[in-house]
Amino acid sequence: MTERHKKLALVACLLTIVLAILDQNIVSTAAVKIVRDLDPVHGLELLPWLVTAYALAATAALPLYGKLCDVYGAKRVFVAAIAVFLVGSALCGLAQNMVELIAFRAVQGIGGGGLMSITMVVIAQLADPAKRAGQSGMAGLVAGLGMVIGPLVGGLLADSASWRWIFYVNLPLGAVALSIAALALHLPVPGRRHRIDFLGAALVAAGASVLLLITEWGGRQYAWSSPRILGLIGLGVTLTALFLWRQATAAEPILPLTLFRNATLRVAIPVQALIGVTMMGSIVYVMVYLQVVRGVAATRAGLYLIPMAVGMTLSGLAAGKLMTRDWSGWGRAARAGREGGLPVKWFVVAGAACAAAGTALLGTVGVATAAWRIWLALFVFGAGLGQLLGQLIIVSQQAVPVQQLGITTTAVRFGQTLGGAFGAALFGTVLNRVYTATNSLVTAIDVVFVSAAGVAVLVLLLALRLRVDQDRSDAGPGEPGAVAVSPGSAGRPSPSLRSG
Repeated sequence: MTERHKKLALVACLLTIVLAILDQNIVSTAAVKIVRDLDPVHGLELLPWLVTAYALAATAALPLYGKLCDVYGAKRVFVAAIAVFLVGSALCGLAQNMVELIAFRAVQGIGGGGLMSITMVVIAQLADPAKRAGQSGMAGLVAGLGMVIGPLVGGLLADSASWRWIFYVNLPLGAVALSIAALALHLPVPGRRHRIDFLGAALVAAGASVLLLITEWGGRQYAWSSPRILGLIGLGVTLTALFLWRQATAAEPILPLTLFRNATLRVAIPVQALIGVTMMGSIVYVMVYLQVVRGVAATRAGLYLIPMAVGMTLSGLAAGKLMTRDWSGWGRAARAGREGGLPVKWFVVAGAACAAAGTALLGTVGVATAAWRIWLALFVFGAGLGQLLGQLIIVSQQAVPVQQLGITTTAVRFGQTLGGAFGAALFGTVLNRVYTATNSLVTAIDVVFVSAAGVAVLVLLLALRLRVDQDRSDAGPGEPGAVAVSPGSAGRPSPSLRSG
């Protein structure tokens, strides 16, 4: 690929990440208008499924996408994921009732799951080794900004046009990304056929779906001690046990347990999951605090996230520059960077520290807290996320052979998704119990923020133990040797790659 083609492909990758993340969050602010239009009588009963259907489908498809990528090559799977996402988007815009819209959201989510994971594999194979950290970090930053901007864009489109444009706007943008991926993207394709563990994929998809349903229903629609929730917990445990058994016995497992023999992944995946927990305990409950305690309207409350977006942008850009800058002549910093830039681990540690400080500051808010204090806390928290998002994927990709980029990347993303689901259940329970004991919503929300800060401190402690294998190879992206293999990593690089 020429440098021009690489730059075009990178633009397509960033665009698909924006589309996937926006559509995971964009519906919330337009939900009321959707219900009034499609089913004003019974629509509210189905409203939770409008968001859940996308998340369930995206999460369930993640592990399978990783294996498909390693078997058929990243380009083919990437193009297919974009196509499925666009089909789902078009169908959502044409939906005539809530049931149709929910079903089409699931189709859209299947494509979205690939966009959120395979895109990172494509970027890893596109980037030169010395620039991989900066470009992957930028992708993580774009994903984080999408989470912040999504509700704002949804509200603006719903207010100024029809809610259907929330989905139709994906079509021209997605068509551009699809055209670039199909015409300009050329990546290695595995030369040897593999078997796909469809049974393992089905088990992990079912188990993840059950977990998400538990976190969505538990303590809200049904009591935690209700037969339905207890039954789901039992089913989830059974499915998890069956999945682990299948992965231990399958010839080519969908998510090899041998990945956890890798010293880097044993820390990186739990850290990414805990980041998901921390984000759920912060962003969601900031909105609850602003709307319920301070009486801020939903659209205006979204504007409070702008300082967080600014913090993410500035710290993410700074981290990318520092990781790729030539530090020759700067003594110890240059030697520590190995590749010329500063080690990724430094930014994971610094990001965790900022996230902990930001959530701790949020834990001091009250009924009359000055707005600037809230903005400052969100800015600090955003500065932490800007250094965290995407970096663990870089670390993980550097620690495995090239033929395991797909399953490794999706494993890390899968960890963050499940972490977010667990965080939703954990902090929801904390909020309800503290509120019941104190009859003070402010106190309950403060406890949630402090708890999220505690999780961020745990991320910091684990990050200090993170083992990073810097990429020392001069091989081209996607070629054997382009990804370093750490001692104890699962498998060895295979020379059986061909261009495609």
